[in-house]
Amino acid sequence: MNWLQRHWDARAAANFMLGGTGSGLMVSLTLASSDSAFPVLLSSILVAAGLTAVWLEIGRKLRAVHVFFNPFTSWMTRESFAALLLFPLGIGAIFVPSALPFAAAAAAAFLYCQARILRAAKGIPAWRAPQIVPLIVLTGLAEGAGLALVFAADPLLLSFFVLAVAARFVAWLRYRAAVPIPALEPAGKALLWIGTVAAIALVLVPPLAGLAALAAGWWLKLALVTRASFNQGFSLPHLPVRGTR
Repeated sequence: MNWLQRHWDARAAANFMLGGTGSGLMVSLTLASSDSAFPVLLSSILVAAGLTAVWLEIGRKLRAVHVFFNPFTSWMTRESFAALLLFPLGIGAIFVPSALPFAAAAAAAFLYCQARILRAAKGIPAWRAPQIVPLIVLTGLAEGAGLALVFAADPLLLSFFVLAVAARFVAWLRYRAAVPIPALEPAGKALLWIGTVAAIALVLVPPLAGLAALAAGWWLKLALVTRASFNQGFSLPHLPVRGTR
């Protein structure tokens, strides 16, 4: 018997939504020529807000420090260490722009760790599929590039945005073929029509294109965490047999 998991709710989904967008934004800013420091700061704020959201979900808040104790076995621990690198490098990039590529590298590591966190949940078929890793990574990059278009519209950034949006949809098709889950169909249709078709059609209006890609990505992640996360249930290949006298 399958049942919908209740341990991770919208607050956990917010970590993937905000953290994915924030890290994708930091990566995308390496392709933008904006002189404003605000997008770099916004990237760190989004990642911090996502981590705060998932921290609020913990019953015993002080136990959050335990996340740093398992770097060899836990992708959550690796995500936390990537964040510890991202924050100082991101703040440093505000004052020393040449540090931006290093902050982007930390952001890319953070995004990859997020994808592997879901992949490691072996009891949930919607998360454990290998195809979820490229889907989550490319969704974060598409979201981040879309948000970057609100601040800059350089040709290189626009090209990266279109490529990321198209690659995200291909990743979604591969994931959907491997894990056909009816609960994800509405979000999948939004990803096609809003996050891909509309986003590319509106590319001459970069902020609108970016926000369309961002909204569709967030919808998909929210559905993936809160609506499609059915536990596999238990398998008992050998049932115990009561002896008779």
